[in-house]
Amino acid sequence: MIRKAWIGATAAVALTLTLSACGGGGLAAGGGGDGGKGDIRLGMAAPLSGSSAAIGPYMKNGAQLAIDEINASGGVLGRKLELVPEDDACDPRTAASAAAKLVTEGVTVSVGGYCSSATLPTLSIFNKADVPMIIPAANSNDLVKSKLPNVFLLNGTGAQQAQAAVDFIKSSGVKAVALADDNTSYSKDISTRTGDKLGAVGSVKVVDHESVTAGESDYSAAVTSILNSKPDFVYWTGYYQEGGLLIKQLRAAGYTGKIMVADGSVDEQMISIAGAANAQGVLATMTQTPQTIAGGEKWIADYKAAFKADPGPYSTQSYDAVRVAAEAIKKANSTKGSDIVAALEKIDGFPIFSGKLKFTPEHTLSEGGFGILVVQGNTFVLNK
Repeated sequence: MIRKAWIGATAAVALTLTLSACGGGGLAAGGGGDGGKGDIRLGMAAPLSGSSAAIGPYMKNGAQLAIDEINASGGVLGRKLELVPEDDACDPRTAASAAAKLVTEGVTVSVGGYCSSATLPTLSIFNKADVPMIIPAANSNDLVKSKLPNVFLLNGTGAQQAQAAVDFIKSSGVKAVALADDNTSYSKDISTRTGDKLGAVGSVKVVDHESVTAGESDYSAAVTSILNSKPDFVYWTGYYQEGGLLIKQLRAAGYTGKIMVADGSVDEQMISIAGAANAQGVLATMTQTPQTIAGGEKWIADYKAAFKADPGPYSTQSYDAVRVAAEAIKKANSTKGSDIVAALEKIDGFPIFSGKLKFTPEHTLSEGGFGILVVQGNTFVLNK
């Protein structure tokens, strides 16, 4: 049901994305927080170095593609948009420094955030500076726990992802599940919620729950514990580098059951690290990637023409984050943070890749949009 609704919503939206004008050139510029002059600057903290560096360019390019399209249509409030990227390396301390730098550079809206653990310390920095955050990727429920008014999630939450995993596990006839996370906010949130939800399912038992340390190269202790628990299904909720190693080591140790990963591992580098043979058939809970969107071929072609590369995970969400920011600024007729926040809360039906956007009172998506992907060859495709 989740996957079917997700595909149906995106089919219609994808055909209208490039037709929905975000420009507000005919509007008089409001009394914005940036003085109403020059380009409107959108900040993006994303991993451009470190273990998740493969994701950063996808996010930056997706955001830039939207900016280029909006500027070609006249901009917003008669002004051009400008992307200001900063490297957060998926590291909390680096991310806090990046956020502080973006504030000093006068950004109007933040459209970044990939690793939840790195995004968390930026929340208060942007909140104090009255900078709305439209977070395209990071999705731990911890991000909205403090109910800061400036924080909006454009990705499904950890709770929604956990529910998608549980629904699939229940429908697959699985009896024994082992959970594994990397002890970060994002990963632990999904694994804990999945375990709690599975605990209410009488036909499925959680036989092991491992927490490993990110960045290590040997997960033999966790692998041994998982094998000893005799699961027929393993769900890894961390990132792709560790996920690839864990899959490789599980298969080498003789595990032949099903493996599923969370969205932080949906990257072709995971397949490379695990080894193509080991990764075949690995499942994933994931919001849309460009290649799995019905009717998304034109968008992919536009991306490739602009950047001479294929789009990857979170390029579409970053594209949408810019479009939502532009829509809110236009509707607010202002670049003042509190005015933009009010406009974001009123959005109802704005087309994005995952469907028609409406935020809940908690500033999360009304619908999570998670589907199930599977590794075939050297990529992830829709599981049918």
